[in-house]
Amino acid sequence: MSDLSFKLIAGLGNPGKDYAQTRHNIGFLIVDALASASRLELNKNRFESAYAKGRIKGREVFLVKPMSYMNRSGVPIQKFAAYYKIELPDIIIVHDDMDLDFGKVKIVQGRGHGGHNGVRSIIDSFGKKECIRVRVGVGHPGGQRGVTGYVLGRFTPDEQSQLDLTIGSAVDACLSILGDGITKAMNAVNARR
Repeated sequence: MSDLSFKLIAGLGNPGKDYAQTRHNIGFLIVDALASASRLELNKNRFESAYAKGRIKGREVFLVKPMSYMNRSGVPIQKFAAYYKIELPDIIIVHDDMDLDFGKVKIVQGRGHGGHNGVRSIIDSFGKKECIRVRVGVGHPGGQRGVTGYVLGRFTPDEQSQLDLTIGSAVDACLSILGDGITKAMNAVNARR
């Protein structure tokens, strides 16, 4: 992550009120919380995205929510990055992850998509995978239950009770990446139980 260039933090989700409080939209919820904590409003639109621009941890940062639906997230993020000359290592993608228990947050960089369609779209659009990702655990339905229905489903009462804490942990992870750099942030966040 370069000190001089713009940073871009993109939360993945699906547009529209039908998806607003679903597991798949946890990336949107986290970017909204980051904007609120930074006194920014995602009230501008460009490249099929809602966005805000401001200073966070002393860095010029774009907060972005692609409005193209999850499986096409890469196109608006790539257009945004190309227009503002933002390199892939300066992009943080925040997304739901079924391979992590609900509430668990992990930071990775340069990894494959792991079956996540939004991340797959980003890798396909850029042709490489050097972005930083904040993976936010939403748990797995287990058994034969369909994963699509699960990720597009609403939070259970138990998950809802942990949601603010989970969002706060993911916001802290983003702030740590911006303030401390990727290595320190990974060491601190990934070691948490």
